[in-house]
Amino acid sequence: MRRREFIALAAGASAAWPLAAQTQQRDHKRRVGVLMGLAESDGEAQSDISALRAGLEELGWSQGRNITIDLRWGAGDSNRMREFAAELVDLHPDLLIAHTTGPTIALREATDTIPIIFIQISDPIGSGFITSLANPGGNLTEFSNYELSMGGKWLQLLEEIAPGVTQVGLLFNPQTAPYVPRYYLGSFETAARQYQVALVTLSVRSPAAIQNAIDGLAQRAGSGLAVMPDSFGLVHRDLIVRLAIEHHLPMISPYRSYVQSGALLSYGIDIPDLFGRAALYADRILKGEKPGDLPVQQPTKYEFVLNLKTAKAFGLTVPQSTLARADEVIE
Repeated sequence: MRRREFIALAAGASAAWPLAAQTQQRDHKRRVGVLMGLAESDGEAQSDISALRAGLEELGWSQGRNITIDLRWGAGDSNRMREFAAELVDLHPDLLIAHTTGPTIALREATDTIPIIFIQISDPIGSGFITSLANPGGNLTEFSNYELSMGGKWLQLLEEIAPGVTQVGLLFNPQTAPYVPRYYLGSFETAARQYQVALVTLSVRSPAAIQNAIDGLAQRAGSGLAVMPDSFGLVHRDLIVRLAIEHHLPMISPYRSYVQSGALLSYGIDIPDLFGRAALYADRILKGEKPGDLPVQQPTKYEFVLNLKTAKAFGLTVPQSTLARADEVIE
């Protein structure tokens, strides 16, 4: 080959190389592992995942084209969450997304290098996940769940609709919701003194324990039930709602799905909205930003859902002022 031809060929190759590299980088498929706290059969969980996928699609991340999303379902089981966390880490993803506290604990134990976005966590600092809301640090950032004052809000709504309640049971699983006593109990105690209501902690770890706890609560007249933010409770919400209805227990929960199943009322965040917003952080992390530099995002949408049919069945008269504040009324 003549020297002039070689130089021309080399020049053409060097000019083409940056374009080829850019194309390869753009077409490189990224991997995201998602560990959910609920079961795959749960309609609420599927709505959350749909919101995440839609958010990613809007930002140019399409399943099968430039991103692979690996889903695992913890179904409220701590042991299962740990097993699935190890599986996801072994896939060497570019990003992990954890739903609720149990999966976050499991993924955090499994890796301290892979970026993690956790969604729907009540007390991220107290749980040791991050150092501050403004600068999370490490390999995690979050889309938060509730403010610590929410306990008072739940009790206030329950008292407005069921003023005859004199005792409220706080139902949660300490394995999947260890934050409940330190994070929510203070605001509940303050509101309980205001409304002259006694509080009873109902710590449950199995469906049988749920049955025993609610049956025992119902033996005392004037009892009500508050279900804490907890993936374990969500997994077993049909059982919880059935028992509350059987015993005519006025019940409040953070999630609308309980009310759709027949519970009296709920006040909480729009969870699919959190998943949709989490796609924004996923996009930024996949493009090179560090999760520890991304501030924790607080909820922006709250919704109050009331089951008027259940209220009537319990003989409760809902004040018009309370009814007017409801975002949705089930009749």
